Amino acid sequence: MIRCFLLLSLLPGALPAQSGSDEAAVKAVVARYVDAREKRDASAIEALFTKDADQLVSSGEWRRGREAVVRGTLASSESTGGRRTITVETVRFVGADVAVADGRYEINGMTGGQSRHMWSTFVITRGADGWRIAAIRNMLPAPPAGR
Repeated sequence: MIRCFLLLSLLPGALPAQSGSDEAAVKAVVARYVDAREKRDASAIEALFTKDADQLVSSGEWRRGREAVVRGTLASSESTGGRRTITVETVRFVGADVAVADGRYEINGMTGGQSRHMWSTFVITRGADGWRIAAIRNMLPAPPAGR
């Protein structure tokens, strides 16, 4: 009987149902990230990430560790300028305390007047100190193959 329960608990869809407040909390972390980044507030950015967080950005730079993420985030905002927005479109819970949030990432009014339209995926985990960002992947959409 115990083996059956353990096996069922590992099957997709067998996770405990997440509350709307969990989804709202995950979206709020992304919103606080955008806000802290816009304010260029290193302390606020740092507080949103796990110690071992990483970020792979569209240029190919891989920031490993919270300090590198904060440093790279601030440097990127400084060099490109512009106003950033991330609109979370989906939140999927892959565990009771792990969520994947996907959203449209836009930078408007960059230095030189350009805009950039990307996609971001966040892995957000819940620990004793609440929901924190464990990883971010920023992607530039590519045209469909064969065009």
